[in-house]
Amino acid sequence: MTDSNAYMPPKVWTWSQPSGGTFANINRPVAGATHDKALPVGRHPLQLYSLGTPNGVKITIMLEELLALGHTGAEYDAWLVNIREGDQFGSGFVDVNPNSKIPALMDHSGAQPQRVFESGSILLYLAEKFDAFLPKEPGARTEALSWLFWQMGSAPYLGGGFGHFYAYAPTKIEYAIDRFAMEVKRELDVLDRRLASNEYLAGSEYSIADIAVFPWYGGLVKGWSYGAAEFLSVQDYKHVQRWAELIYSRPAVKRGRMVNRMTGEPHEQLLERHDASDFETKTQDKIGTTK
Repeated sequence: MTDSNAYMPPKVWTWSQPSGGTFANINRPVAGATHDKALPVGRHPLQLYSLGTPNGVKITIMLEELLALGHTGAEYDAWLVNIREGDQFGSGFVDVNPNSKIPALMDHSGAQPQRVFESGSILLYLAEKFDAFLPKEPGARTEALSWLFWQMGSAPYLGGGFGHFYAYAPTKIEYAIDRFAMEVKRELDVLDRRLASNEYLAGSEYSIADIAVFPWYGGLVKGWSYGAAEFLSVQDYKHVQRWAELIYSRPAVKRGRMVNRMTGEPHEQLLERHDASDFETKTQDKIGTTK
């Protein structure tokens, strides 16, 4: 039998109204700015415009790790971009990232300012700029880059696929949730098999591959993402669990997770970061401001 209520796509799709869901007010089928708004610029050469989502956290972890290694040139200003309010469609942000997605970075340290967008590209840019967190041995370097690009290609199934239909869509669609849950569990199995015989994703060396994958899949197995830990039986992925705890134990990772964060306990939220001392003096519980 055919379900008479089943959706049949028209010959030509047209955008008639928001589709509903958590982000309905900002979704649209065209690019470009919706309003004029210049970006603020702080005192450091590196200016980050971001939000504490998994993609944003990649970059703040990387910058905090670089500072922990003593790279003073990695000092940065992190400005909050509230994507639920449409900040990413301001003209200044679109100039830095024409795709209107966080994170976006401006590097003012050279003769000409350099924009960098896409989180994987920013990680690679910083790794090469500071010669850190990317193995020098060709085989290990290639392995790190392979896992970096694996994350860039795989995470949309977790975020835009599973996360959207499980947590944000206006209705629960069994087919969509099952389809993407199956893929996310396959991805976790890919990681679990790799980490069964390797301390880190590139081998024995902590790298931008781990920094990229941790906010997505480490956050998933630690129960931070979509309230889906039980649903996905994340306890079954023992090697991913071991690796996630190893990464989370790093002080720079804990600091990086706080920057531009708007959820969680107030002491875990540092809406903007302009100095290392901000972690001690300007978290939400200390300054008493509202979001």
